[in-house]
Amino acid sequence: MSDIASRPPLPPFTRESALQKVRLAEDGWNSRDPEKVALAYTPDSRWRNRAEFVTGREQIVQFLDRKWKKELDYRLIKELWAVEGDRIAVRYAYEWHDDSGNWFRTFGNENWEFDEHGLMQRRFACLNDMPIKESDRKFHWPLGRRPDDHPGLSDLGL
Repeated sequence: MSDIASRPPLPPFTRESALQKVRLAEDGWNSRDPEKVALAYTPDSRWRNRAEFVTGREQIVQFLDRKWKKELDYRLIKELWAVEGDRIAVRYAYEWHDDSGNWFRTFGNENWEFDEHGLMQRRFACLNDMPIKESDRKFHWPLGRRPDDHPGLSDLGL
């Protein structure tokens, strides 16, 4: 018996189960809780995020802690792009500001690969930051989970 907790939905993914997995990932990241988020990844998970390489949950927690200390008032929307077997591709955007009050919208794509327990074992992220005016923000919900009735990326024209 394995001591690894499963994180449903499990692969192989259908479109419907992949949509659930994407929303669960979005909700986790919007919590901005590095310890909680790291539990969705295998203990030896490997990431590439921009030009940074991260391995394992401890480094994931350190990475996310640094990230959310820099990217203030972070709000994220993820959207399913493609799914096959144990792999999911997403596109996403998030809005945040730095400690000087400069706002940004970050656009990105991620490729995910999951183990049999539904834990992400590989994550490859490509992303770019675009400066925006505070008046150009589109993500206005209270910090935390995006409300179910808030538009997604396609609905916002992003």
